[in-house]
Amino acid sequence: MRKKIILITGASGEVGDALIKHLSKDSNNHIVTWDLRPLTKNIRNLTTHIEGDILSKTLLARLVSEYEIDTIYHLAALLSKSSEFTPEMAHEVNVGGTLQLLKMASEQSQWRKKSTQFIFPSSIAVYGLPDLESKQLYKKVREFEWNQPRTMYGCNKLYCEVLGNYFSLYYRQLAQNQPVTVDFRGIRFPGLISAFTVPTGGNSDYGPEMLHAAAQGKPYVCFVREDTRIPFMTMPDAARSLVMLSQAPREKLTRLVYNVTSFSLSANQIYDKVLEYFPQAEVTFESGEKRQSIVDSWPGDIDDSAARQDWNWQPLYDVEKSFSEYLVPNIKQRYDETS
Repeated sequence: MRKKIILITGASGEVGDALIKHLSKDSNNHIVTWDLRPLTKNIRNLTTHIEGDILSKTLLARLVSEYEIDTIYHLAALLSKSSEFTPEMAHEVNVGGTLQLLKMASEQSQWRKKSTQFIFPSSIAVYGLPDLESKQLYKKVREFEWNQPRTMYGCNKLYCEVLGNYFSLYYRQLAQNQPVTVDFRGIRFPGLISAFTVPTGGNSDYGPEMLHAAAQGKPYVCFVREDTRIPFMTMPDAARSLVMLSQAPREKLTRLVYNVTSFSLSANQIYDKVLEYFPQAEVTFESGEKRQSIVDSWPGDIDDSAARQDWNWQPLYDVEKSFSEYLVPNIKQRYDETS
């Protein structure tokens, strides 16, 4: 009999690290992870790890032969900055990898006669406002507005949301016996800030980069203007939102993809918060045209009222608690230990 598991792809990244820690608190959860890279020491003993390419059919076949997959958290992706340099590879990994897993999840659902859940972290990058005037006019953007991404990463994420909708609602609908379908659920994240992992160069990473540089006593050159505003949330809240959506009763959900957020700050307001805790922090603002135009196309805030209504989403960390209780103490400790 195959062991029932939770599968997390892309587990060595920032969200994966937080998600593994969150899920492992329940001893009934048997977690298998899959990533190109090994896991960090602090989470290595919490999971069975498969190291390899998400596009590998050999590894996928091995996975299916050994386990019954109850839930998939599909975090694996080529991130935004890299995707702009290699759009073909981004499409292959981000779309091809997702499609392969959705097909596998569909087969698992039919074999189990019970839906395999597919939790998909999407991104604020799916939005694309045309100009700053529109960004000012649409203060909080809803899920169905301005889905006109400017980056390959955003295009990939939006298309994968549509693929999830198709596999959840329409795949094999012409079959004589209607099969059990995939239970696809997606979350659109704002910029994510972690105290425990180093930023990886994403287009929303100027916030955490500013903090990590200040904690190390290093000057930081911010790649966006002082007035640039987007929404943010902490990594623990990101992991928690994924689990909350997974646990929500299907009949309570009014959509398949939800916005979630915590607080919205301008780059200058982030700098002000950094100065509260690191008075010697040195930050200069030198926006680059390409990255600035991308961040300008994202909403200044997003409307997550559907998540709050349907599955009681509420962030634990508002802006004050994010800095005072989570980010600053843990980032300080990180660099105190390495100094």
